Amino acid sequence: MKFAYLFERFPTFSQTFCVREVVEMRRQAGDVPVFSIRTPSGEPKQDFPEEATRYVTYLPADIEAALRDEPAPAATRIRRRWELWRRADQSDRKRFFEALWLGPVLRERGIGHVHVHFAGMGARTAFWLNKLFGITFSITAHANDFFVGANEKSPVGLADLFRSARHVATVSDFSKTLLQARFPDDARRIVRVYNGIEPARFAGPRHPASPPLILAVGRYIEKKGFRDLIAACAMLPDLLLECRIMGEGPLEAELRALVESLGQQDRVRIAGPAPEGEIIGLLHRSTLFALPCVTDSKGDSDNLPTVIMEAMAAGLPVVSTPVAGVPEMVSDGITGWLAPEHSPEALAAKIRSLLENDSLCQSMGAAGTAKCRDLFDVRKTCGELHRILADA
Repeated sequence: MKFAYLFERFPTFSQTFCVREVVEMRRQAGDVPVFSIRTPSGEPKQDFPEEATRYVTYLPADIEAALRDEPAPAATRIRRRWELWRRADQSDRKRFFEALWLGPVLRERGIGHVHVHFAGMGARTAFWLNKLFGITFSITAHANDFFVGANEKSPVGLADLFRSARHVATVSDFSKTLLQARFPDDARRIVRVYNGIEPARFAGPRHPASPPLILAVGRYIEKKGFRDLIAACAMLPDLLLECRIMGEGPLEAELRALVESLGQQDRVRIAGPAPEGEIIGLLHRSTLFALPCVTDSKGDSDNLPTVIMEAMAAGLPVVSTPVAGVPEMVSDGITGWLAPEHSPEALAAKIRSLLENDSLCQSMGAAGTAKCRDLFDVRKTCGELHRILADA
């Protein structure tokens, strides 16, 4: 029995770790189809590998019209199941219809299990696939999909998803412990599988820029802590430095205004998005990587930011905060520094210690590279997930 991936949207600019996993899973497991509920549009350019997108099937944009247009005998089967919908919760209408359309397609291709990243839209569609067609599913839960109860307003909540899933993987020991405590009846099926990267893709000769370059990458949203990073740079007026913050998001105008209000226009750049290849080039020119994650006003935070792994693979020391799974990547004093969240002063002190000590940068960078290869190589992490899916 084959399995497939089911995504809300694939591929997307902000989820390159999913692309890497799909490519590696197809290398390890062979023919693993990918289904995407939505078609990506209006996203920044990204240099995705061609093999990641070649096998993607996109669901119809108007799912109800597609169901009405199905030829017999599929239409007859759909009408029978449609009667079940009359007894189901009307508020999950689209997910139910997606399952109605997708179930026969999976059956015809001999697919009996789907794996979903994020306990959100795709997981709810998989829930209905299971109810309607007996197709089993598993989930990789990440961060914002359960940190702030994102599913609790849906008729199919996290408890329903976790109870119905064969396995729930999550990307850090921190979140595994949290979820097992929150869902004790499902604890034995909750496992930790780290996100993975290709360490060799990010390795290469380093040519640090002058003045020293501090690189940060992430969406311009509160939980990335970029306000604190800008403030920390302003507290280091005696040091030559350039801080480049790569990304996009709703706080862009606010961050630009903060840079100007602190007089940091010549030192801090809100540089916008860039494809992975360009980010790799910047990593090789950087002296350190900074991502001062915080818990935002809604209680959300990063869990295991993949960009930190990428910086470690490139040989950079990392300055971050002890939020969620970050300490599982950044060993304080060994692969980088952890400053308290919401503390620009402490952040500035950690940055200073690295900018003033080349040998410390090199030793921390080397330790980070070794740790990345040991824990976060996608061949290893994908192999762990493959074994879980084979068991399911």
